[in-house]
Amino acid sequence: MGKAGKKLPQDHAREEPDRLEFERKLWESGLVAVAGVDEVGRGCLFGDVVAAAVVFRPGTKLEEIDDSKKLSEKKRELLYDRIVAEAAAWSVARVDAETIDRINIRQASRLAMKMAVEGLGQAPQHLLVDAETVSLDIPQTAIVKGDARSQSIGAASILAKVTRDRLCKEVWDALYPGYGIAGHKGYATKEHREALLALGSTPLHRKSFLGGILSVQQELFT
Repeated sequence: MGKAGKKLPQDHAREEPDRLEFERKLWESGLVAVAGVDEVGRGCLFGDVVAAAVVFRPGTKLEEIDDSKKLSEKKRELLYDRIVAEAAAWSVARVDAETIDRINIRQASRLAMKMAVEGLGQAPQHLLVDAETVSLDIPQTAIVKGDARSQSIGAASILAKVTRDRLCKEVWDALYPGYGIAGHKGYATKEHREALLALGSTPLHRKSFLGGILSVQQELFT
């Protein structure tokens, strides 16, 4: 007779992380303005890097917020509206391809995050940042994989991702047809690389990113 009812390890539901762990500790210490900060588009060949900052009122809990990359486009759009409605403050900022080429992508990402925080209108008391630091005189915590571990950072990643995706679909794809920007969002897909070989680069391509990837056709970008 078998051992009916014995649970195997895979039968246990995977526990969701406590995405308010970092916020709750800060709220309980008396801080009420805690901002999550994140950026998207760092690895793209084309377009701006976009950052967002989000402040929730103490105790606010929004289900389903996660790293934006793990969510469907439809889910991100729905959560975008909820975040904007529930946030005490939020801000989105962009740094363009020309600046990325001039100061490098890491510094451009940090600049976009700084601009997003400054765009909140009032300085937060603490920043929770996805694996980075922001060049502001504000106490902050850098959290590895923070967009999956902190509600505030996850919310910022969703606002930034939706904003950038909308630019790709509604603005940049029409401005530069033939590159497939609405589909690949500026990342180095096969379609995008083939379009670059056929058409050359646009003013919104990050020239500093193209040499290594398309070294066999460097004459296109000189």
